[in-house]
Amino acid sequence: MNIISRTERMDLMQLEQASADLVLEYVVRNRSFLEPWEPERNEEFYTLTHQAALLQQEAVKIKEGQLFKVWMVQEGRVIGSAALSNIVRGAFQSCHLGYKMDHAQLNKGLMTEALRSLVAYAFEELKLHRIEANIMPRNEASLQVVKKLGFYDEGLAHKYLRIHGVWEDHIHMVLRNEAME
Repeated sequence: MNIISRTERMDLMQLEQASADLVLEYVVRNRSFLEPWEPERNEEFYTLTHQAALLQQEAVKIKEGQLFKVWMVQEGRVIGSAALSNIVRGAFQSCHLGYKMDHAQLNKGLMTEALRSLVAYAFEELKLHRIEANIMPRNEASLQVVKKLGFYDEGLAHKYLRIHGVWEDHIHMVLRNEAME
């Protein structure tokens, strides 16, 4: 485990394959809660072997600079994750933001706390210009999190992602690094 940052109430960590049991416990514990917000998952997803493989893939993408992902750990337990994915350099200097939270930890400000740290890292360390979060209109809680951080609405992407077997519209929320402008 590699601690990237400490916030007031949690550690933001990059996990290695050896921590697959922590991730598996998190995804199993939150399976029914996360199901409506994620792509369809097969039974293999909920195995230690698969979670270890996913952590290995994360490590490769992080090393290549395509991904920056942190796991939210509180008292030795995974309570969520947040990722800057599809990092593009050159003239774009942008990425996509994705995040998920343990159902038992909602409405405590923990995701806002974690994302505030991740946004600072994206802008100050990675020197990105834009962070894009695409959120289903019915996911009001997620929209509120990014709005608290200053993200603004750039429009609706129709049938943008296939979520739980259905092509869902997403609101394109954006935060720009104004220090780079």
